[in-house]
Amino acid sequence: MNEYELPIRPRRNRRTAAIRALVRETRLSPAQLIYPLFVHEDAKDTPLDSLPGQTRWGLDGLVTEAARANRLGIHAVVLFPKVPDGKKNPTGNEAFNPDGLIPRAIKAIKQAVPGLTVITDVALDPYNSDGHDGIVREGVIANDLTLGVLCQQAVMQARAGADIIAPSDMMDGRVGAIRDALDDDGHQDVAILSYTAKYASAFYGPFRGALDSAPKAGDKQTYQMDPANIREALREAMLDESEGADMLMVKPAGPYLDVIAGLRAATDLPLAAYQVSGEYLMIRAAAQSGWLDERAAVLESLTGIRRAGADMILTYFAAQAAEWL
Repeated sequence: MNEYELPIRPRRNRRTAAIRALVRETRLSPAQLIYPLFVHEDAKDTPLDSLPGQTRWGLDGLVTEAARANRLGIHAVVLFPKVPDGKKNPTGNEAFNPDGLIPRAIKAIKQAVPGLTVITDVALDPYNSDGHDGIVREGVIANDLTLGVLCQQAVMQARAGADIIAPSDMMDGRVGAIRDALDDDGHQDVAILSYTAKYASAFYGPFRGALDSAPKAGDKQTYQMDPANIREALREAMLDESEGADMLMVKPAGPYLDVIAGLRAATDLPLAAYQVSGEYLMIRAAAQSGWLDERAAVLESLTGIRRAGADMILTYFAAQAAEWL
């Protein structure tokens, strides 16, 4: 006989794997993952030193990887270009070149994998010789001057076949401006996934190495958000929703689970979270050193982001996680 008579035993619901699966509150599936893919002008696929396990793809390799992701059950990719220095200038004009790398990449993927959702990044840092998301004038990021270029970039991407436009620049008013530009050009069905709460984070370093897009001078704290703030994120969400955003995003994800939860409570729009390069690299490095079980740590981290309220997750682990799931 038990020494204690306990009428309530929560452990009954944990007794077997099958029971645990029945009562599981948060589900993770490949369909909830978005796979970031890097692309460059070179035909050769190049492993990334700053992101071990990731690749900067040529167009052929990009299409092959996109098709593999689709077979794994990942139905959305987001594209990031490595632009040669010779094509960069202070106004980022290459960002809206209809014959540029990103429109060619969109068309190639759409032709080979027509059912795959293609998301495109709207910002000037890959194209701007200053390395900033906006145009620099006398050491200041010129918000309103930048909006016109972002609109041209978004329209060009929509014309090339992008399904979702994702402005990551954090300029004020860019969601409304891009929505108007897309609608005026006949792209009413192209959605906007806004980087609503993009923080001036220390976790972006490996990504900037992959794109060679670090600022040449200064930092991004005048337009990306202060990591100490959450009420500001709620204000940004309210503004983006009022300007016509279809989906919102929090970036980074892991250190900002409270922000994800706060936005989830404040909006009915679909919510994304970006598990960024620094988060990826910390898990990879610890696993390669033998201190973490990579599979268990990855799936736990992604489940935590989902539990906080994210409907979809951008992660460099997308293909691996899809295989494990």
